[in-house]
Amino acid sequence: MNQIAILLILIASFATSVVYGQKKDSISKVKPLELESVDIIAYFSKQAILKLTASAQFISSSQLETQQTTTLLPALNTVAGIRMEERSPGSYRLAMRGSLIRSPFGIRNLKIYIDEFPLTDAGGNTYLNLIDPASLSSLHILKGPDGSLYGANSGGVIRMQPNGFDINQNQSSLLFSGGSFGLFQEQLSVQRKINKQYSFSVDQSYTRSDGYRDHTALDKKTLQTVHKWKYSENNEFRFLILYTDLEYQTPGGLTKNQMLENPKMSRPASGSNPSAKEQNAGIYNQTFFGGLAHNAQINDRLTQTISIFGSYTDFENPFITNYEFRTEKNLGLRTYLSYEDKINENIQFQMQLGLEGQKGWNSIENNDNNQGEVGAPQAKDNLNNTRNSYFYRAMLNLYKRWTIEASVGLNQVKIDYVTHFPVIPNPEGQTSFRNIWMPRIATSYILTDGLAIRGSISKGYSPPTIAEIRSSDNTINTELDAETGINYEVGLHYETDRRRFMADLSLYNYNMDNGIVRQVNADGNEFFINAGEIKQNGIEATIWAYIIASQKDRFIKSLRLKSALTYHHYRFGNYKVNENDFSQNKVTAVPDWVLSNTLYFTFPKALGLNISHNYTSTMPLNDANTVYSEAFNLIQIKGNWNITNSTQIGFFAGIDNLLNESYSLGNDINAYGNRYFNPAASRNYFGGIKLKL
Repeated sequence: MNQIAILLILIASFATSVVYGQKKDSISKVKPLELESVDIIAYFSKQAILKLTASAQFISSSQLETQQTTTLLPALNTVAGIRMEERSPGSYRLAMRGSLIRSPFGIRNLKIYIDEFPLTDAGGNTYLNLIDPASLSSLHILKGPDGSLYGANSGGVIRMQPNGFDINQNQSSLLFSGGSFGLFQEQLSVQRKINKQYSFSVDQSYTRSDGYRDHTALDKKTLQTVHKWKYSENNEFRFLILYTDLEYQTPGGLTKNQMLENPKMSRPASGSNPSAKEQNAGIYNQTFFGGLAHNAQINDRLTQTISIFGSYTDFENPFITNYEFRTEKNLGLRTYLSYEDKINENIQFQMQLGLEGQKGWNSIENNDNNQGEVGAPQAKDNLNNTRNSYFYRAMLNLYKRWTIEASVGLNQVKIDYVTHFPVIPNPEGQTSFRNIWMPRIATSYILTDGLAIRGSISKGYSPPTIAEIRSSDNTINTELDAETGINYEVGLHYETDRRRFMADLSLYNYNMDNGIVRQVNADGNEFFINAGEIKQNGIEATIWAYIIASQKDRFIKSLRLKSALTYHHYRFGNYKVNENDFSQNKVTAVPDWVLSNTLYFTFPKALGLNISHNYTSTMPLNDANTVYSEAFNLIQIKGNWNITNSTQIGFFAGIDNLLNESYSLGNDINAYGNRYFNPAASRNYFGGIKLKL
């Protein structure tokens, strides 16, 4: 009932602001102050969020900096419809408009780009933990399935913009921070604009942590460089390269009794299985990722963009039951033509035609794990996969109020495999997913100045990833089918004349067929099955406001508020596993309610204070809905003080989990032996210094 009351209050606030907010600067007559720009890079151009036909959100580098600087988690969890988890330092999971039921150890079901380059590899997996937050200038988020333009996904698209492509002035920064549980962080950023033609950036970071639990140490090194060369008036190159060396230990899940007894323990030995510490369970990931893009303005109406990208990953994972080695190579191409025509002052037309293709080569080898040492071979396979997407989009804008767009994509996925060990009668084969047409029709209309309504119908499509086809049970599952579904969505966006107040509301219905869910066998190894229909209905409401506009003669110079509320009504359709009937149960690992609130104060003497709150309700941890996580409230506080001379010196300090909640942030789903819980850190502290030149 409390959450329902909150939802009603938000909707009432939204309606009240629409009715009474039409007067310019109607909140007060103080000096007007706008919220940060809300232009979204979406659908091949930068667009004002008011005119967008999709539910979207923008996160700036300054918003990232007001949170803990070692991870994207706090910032992403302020976005309605997104939930990011951290099972232990460096081990992330991310869901957008969906559950984590497919993503026990990674990020699947959505598409992530760095500028024009897909970070999501040809196998469908995304190593988001390769990214250092300080190396990003912004994040642009499109929620809901959009496979018509961005390839296979059923959750949404995130585009991360790196430092270096939009440099306005030369700047450098150096950050040092430390905190509880052995946390240490160093970040260096150099951004230079040499002339009107050439600019570059170099970002380097080092992060380490001992972790809250036993056997949760993290060691991460990143180096990223970005270059932009406008070699003629109508042509430019953009180049990016990223190297990350990531190591983190994995403590394993605990039963509820073990968590209550000692939440800091790692997974103990059980039956014939040794403990996580005895097996030296962990992840070792060395990845090179790079891309080169060229943009050509052919004439005043036609442009062409082409990008090539690729990655190389050495991946090592000593686990409880085996010792895995993976070598992953990826190569891809994305190109499109864009045509824009202003027929007259009241009619504008735009269309794009293009393709995106990716090829992946994966070598996977599993051996016995003899207390952290490589033992006898268990399995060895090569899997080569191909993903292609061909797309077309047309957009019409009428009288600067009404936008109509339609797009369609043709998606193809194929996986060829060869089993080298053990020797089997038919070691070679192929699994493919039929050509899938992915249409999207959408519109938005500006009813009055500052108030727009939108609606869309789109098809979602998400084939199994390499990690699901060939999971830790060491078998190649050719029976697994792709998730598909139709998403129906309506929304409202409102903002005052000077953007002192903004609000956004979305309602969606997505009925997914062949939902992929994780299961665990008696040996603790995972495998995946199709669960039939999954019914996903949701409401997302967000408000942004300057409660106190900027004033020099007050103790509180300004106060900004952001609140985001998410309601999920997710249910299985007809879903049976052997003799167990899970039909109509709540979908595993989806909370009914998530509420996020952020307050940012500025005070005299360049003092700032950020207070963040996150409430997550209970959620089922198994398909039978017999085990639930506890609801929790998290509060994080971060204060900063900037001293500006020839060099700007900033000091910051913060507290995470202020209420000292006992909770699990990253539960094991459908866990064998009831080991569902990964206890998160108790109250902890951090602080540091940042120099800007």
